[in-house]
Amino acid sequence: MKLLGISGALAGSKTAIAVKETLNIAKQQDETLETELLDLKDYDVEMVKGYPLEQYNEDTQNVVQKILSADMLVIGTPIYQASISGVLKNLFDHIPQEAFDGKVVGMVATAGSEKHYLVSEYHLKPIIAFLKGTLPARNVFVHNSCFDEKNKITNEDVLTRMEKMSQEMIKLQKAL
Repeated sequence: MKLLGISGALAGSKTAIAVKETLNIAKQQDETLETELLDLKDYDVEMVKGYPLEQYNEDTQNVVQKILSADMLVIGTPIYQASISGVLKNLFDHIPQEAFDGKVVGMVATAGSEKHYLVSEYHLKPIIAFLKGTLPARNVFVHNSCFDEKNKITNEDVLTRMEKMSQEMIKLQKAL
């Protein structure tokens, strides 16, 4: 079973760190799990223009194919202006409508304001549902204060939420 983590940030590293930590925790839950971090910073995903996928660059096609071939997903986004990142929204616009059918999709959000803790519920969750993903009951919000000066997550409550979400995702995926 393959779990793909997506970091939907072009600036900073906290979102990628939070997604990677979630992947590591999931791997501890099930050692047979294959995990991969897809950091959108490392790819040139073109802006959607309404063309068939084959008409976009190789990076765009590869990113979409990685998503389609994964069994489960952890989608990470920084919260900007009380919404998900634009690069992540653009990626979703490349994905076929039923791409997440049969996949459990977890959410990890990072933000500098505690006021943004519900953004993933109101912005990301409907997109995942539209793409036919199965959502666990839990998701993870990581405030900037939960990272130490070396950008390591030190907040035990956040790590526990990652663990519980990972456990639920694996259990749900095996039941699908």
